Amino acid sequence: MGWYDYNEYVPVAKKKEKAIKQIEKLRKKDTNLSPVVIEGRKITKTWWGDAWCKNLESYADFSNRIGRGSAYIKNGFVIDLKIYEGLVTGKVMGTRLYNVNIKIDLLSESLKKDIIKMVGRRIDSVSDLIDGKFPGELRDFFLTQKKGLFPAPNEIHMNCSCPDWADMCKHVAAVLYGVGARLDQNPLLFFELRGVDVNAFIKASIDDKISILMRNAGKSTDRVINNADISEIFGV
Repeated sequence: MGWYDYNEYVPVAKKKEKAIKQIEKLRKKDTNLSPVVIEGRKITKTWWGDAWCKNLESYADFSNRIGRGSAYIKNGFVIDLKIYEGLVTGKVMGTRLYNVNIKIDLLSESLKKDIIKMVGRRIDSVSDLIDGKFPGELRDFFLTQKKGLFPAPNEIHMNCSCPDWADMCKHVAAVLYGVGARLDQNPLLFFELRGVDVNAFIKASIDDKISILMRNAGKSTDRVINNADISEIFGV
């Protein structure tokens, strides 16, 4: 690619037209093609999606460039986005079709254990986790830099086939915003991305409740009549 490829200007309307045609073309080869569709003015609407995007925007390393992807994601230029363990892949329509690969470091085993233990004790069900209905301290824990779930800049490794020399071009930025939109639809993808087994939360929650029951076994409560009271009432 020469310098003229980078400087070529393509109107938004033409890019949208090209994006639609590319989707139709690629769907003939890939039935699992998954475009990102944004409805309304906001990219994300749930706690998980909002938290993902706000976390990215909070980093000084990203703040000057992440916004470049906002228009791309809203205009439907991310024509495919898939999330795997430690990897996000995307296809973005720009001057031409570009391929984006974003590798995200998996959580360390020790951090996974800490998160699973804390989440298992603090949520009543996975549905609460999905809906973002959990205590404020759990939200803070998730967002704590280097200790929570959300990746820091040095844990995100970006690559795009476009000629932009910057690590975070607008195509990469659009895909990163697209991850937030995906988390709106299915927050559990986030745990898969970071290498955390959601079933471990369920097991930790059950184990914690069993532990509490075992500790309370044999203890009398105000709602249980002990043997002495029974003898007095019934004259036994």
